[in-house]
Amino acid sequence: MTVRLILAKGREKSLLRRHPWIFSGAVARLEGKAESGETIDVCDSQGNWLAHAAWSPVSQISARVWSWEQDEAIDTDFFIRRLKAAQSLRDWLAARDNLDSYRLIAGESDGLPGVTIDRYGKFLVLQLLSAGAEYQRAALISALQSCYPDCAIYDRSDVAVRKKEGLELTQGNVLGDTPPEQLPIVEHGMKLLVDIQGGHKTGYYLDQRDSRMATRRYAKDRRVLNCFSYTGGFAVSALMGDCKQVISVDTSQGALDIARQNVELNGLDLSKAEFLRDDVFKLLRRYRDSGEKFDLIVMDPPKFVENKNQLAGACRGYKDINMLAMQLLNPDGMLLTFSCSGLMPTDLFQKIIADAALDAQRDVQFIEQFRQAADHPVIASYPEGMYLKGFACRVL
Repeated sequence: MTVRLILAKGREKSLLRRHPWIFSGAVARLEGKAESGETIDVCDSQGNWLAHAAWSPVSQISARVWSWEQDEAIDTDFFIRRLKAAQSLRDWLAARDNLDSYRLIAGESDGLPGVTIDRYGKFLVLQLLSAGAEYQRAALISALQSCYPDCAIYDRSDVAVRKKEGLELTQGNVLGDTPPEQLPIVEHGMKLLVDIQGGHKTGYYLDQRDSRMATRRYAKDRRVLNCFSYTGGFAVSALMGDCKQVISVDTSQGALDIARQNVELNGLDLSKAEFLRDDVFKLLRRYRDSGEKFDLIVMDPPKFVENKNQLAGACRGYKDINMLAMQLLNPDGMLLTFSCSGLMPTDLFQKIIADAALDAQRDVQFIEQFRQAADHPVIASYPEGMYLKGFACRVL
């Protein structure tokens, strides 16, 4: 008999709206014993069945919904169906944008909570971020083998969030060839090197694809500062947009070395590109004090907010770097600024930029708004899936 999670009275409303998370405070009791990650039935306080979900006893999110269909088993065939449904969107996007790399599974929004899968050519890179995802590892890998028999599978479940689920960090080959140290991919006509084994996330920031393309439209004849540059995708795009110069800044020399290779790989003018290993906050202040000026600044920092307690500090951080950037821009300059913090609402981020403009004593017009690329969809019942936001700002 399947273990049942009984919700506290009145706590079924979010489930009826098909939100896939059940927080610990909504749980009245667990009837039976379940291993961490095991599939359980979720019922309201009257015992009415609501969903199949994965149990996570140590997380604040006690259960994550796999299925809203009572007769649907959570097995290899279930994962095959989810993979095929997700692939149909990616096939269309890959054909439309001439992509060989994309996010195949975007967790909850593709009906697989806690599962991230990125595809880089013939390599599938797997991140299992929840107890349920880890529990179903064998079934998921079997489904991947069935759907993608020609692909190698590599595990990048070396993410700190797994600790919140009581899981160890894992990384390594699952099936097939080991990824090369640098794998070339194609994005909007750019060739870019990806480090699957040692790079950020699963090797690259696929979610910023559309924003990198937008940079090309703003770059012509501009002097560009590319902050938190990582491996230089924004820099390559700016050079393809015929910028005057682009300076890429990051704390990782390894990332900057790949950025330089990416410029060379695309046959672009390396004399227009500079690569600085530096702290962006400190460099912006030095540039301001020395009177340096730019025409376009890309501000794409790492996540500042891991939990709600950090939100106030993150607001100060975002305001500070955006104020400094505005002070460095020539009149009629452009600031492309982003936040990848899911706990930072878009309207609050826009307000922070407006406050930064006041402190910088500059007028700012919002010209364009950005979000994560379309291979990172957001299902309507899970608005938290909209984590990446950005604005193109004209600084007067």
